[in-house]
Amino acid sequence: MCDTFVLRVDTGMVLAKSSDRDPNEAQLWEWTPAAGHEPGARVRTTYVDLPQVARTHATVVSRPWWMWGAEMGANEHGVAIGNEAVFTKEPTSLEPGLLGMDLLRLALERATSADAAVETIVALLEEHGQSGRCSAEHPKFTYHNSFLVADRDGAVVLETAGRHWATERVTGAARSISNGLTIPGFAERYADRLRGRVASCDTRQTLTQTRASTAYGVRDAMRILRDNGTGGGPRWSPLTGSMVGPNMHAGGLLASSQTVSSWISHLGTGVHWSTGCADPAFAPFVPLRVDDPVGEDAYPTTGVDNRRDDRSLWWRHERLHRRALRDWARAEAVIAADRDRLERAWVADPPSTAEALATGDRVRERWWPAVEQVTRRDARPRWLRRRWESFERAAA
Repeated sequence: MCDTFVLRVDTGMVLAKSSDRDPNEAQLWEWTPAAGHEPGARVRTTYVDLPQVARTHATVVSRPWWMWGAEMGANEHGVAIGNEAVFTKEPTSLEPGLLGMDLLRLALERATSADAAVETIVALLEEHGQSGRCSAEHPKFTYHNSFLVADRDGAVVLETAGRHWATERVTGAARSISNGLTIPGFAERYADRLRGRVASCDTRQTLTQTRASTAYGVRDAMRILRDNGTGGGPRWSPLTGSMVGPNMHAGGLLASSQTVSSWISHLGTGVHWSTGCADPAFAPFVPLRVDDPVGEDAYPTTGVDNRRDDRSLWWRHERLHRRALRDWARAEAVIAADRDRLERAWVADPPSTAEALATGDRVRERWWPAVEQVTRRDARPRWLRRRWESFERAAA
């Protein structure tokens, strides 16, 4: 489950997304330089090979550790994309093929504008379709995809159902999408309303659309992505966890998605912001740039998977995050002012990614004693504690 929105500001479009996936699924940043390719070259996506194009563009993306495709990202030409799982009346397939996340990354590598990115996705969709397992932990989980595609000058919503598709150009101050189809006519024809209700997509899309319509800039986007949809801490359901806001929390038996990473692209400045961690309330947004990759020594990615690995930023953060979940509202209250001061300074004068990562690790250590103090008592319902114990066992 996910939520994506765009804001129109004086200095260009701002695209923001929370990526909600399985609670133990680490998500990683990956930088890819521009490159030329020989005739006949192939590109390996998550499951299938495709003919490569002559030239691919430099990108930075955020992707689940196990797939080639990405949940969100941007390229050197100022194009940014976020995708959503959508549930439709068209049949899905486990046959290995292109995932929606593969389509997103292929578009970033091949397009120099939002319109060209939409054309790229549509052409690939019409030729190859979309199919394949969409989760490392749930081998039968499949879905179709929608996309919010932006560049400095504007944005386009692209929604799909199998090989069918529809687009809508963003004309207002803001536009959001969630896990349901929204384009008039296309939604009525193809949306699976029952699965959409389970995913609470209408509730979240209404919230993000309302808040984004009065937002301005990166700091407002950060606040929206941190919203639980309750005006306070998570509101728990034994069936779906806490899914009523863009900051989602796992725990349900029927649906158990967790916000595992969050992303903001300011396409007027070329600076992108990402937590690279679960729950943006407890993770500072780190500045990323397409042309400023971080090496494996400072940002390890090799060998990271669904089990604890403290070499990685994502898993190091889980020590603080999972402690904070014991009493989310009290934990967030003791770190919020310090977090906001740090991000205010960074947005005003963005440091390098490597510098921000080092600061972020020090900040987490600084926050730990206060969070530990206010979470001595686990305030969660007993059923929820048991659910998280199962996640902990799975992650070793």
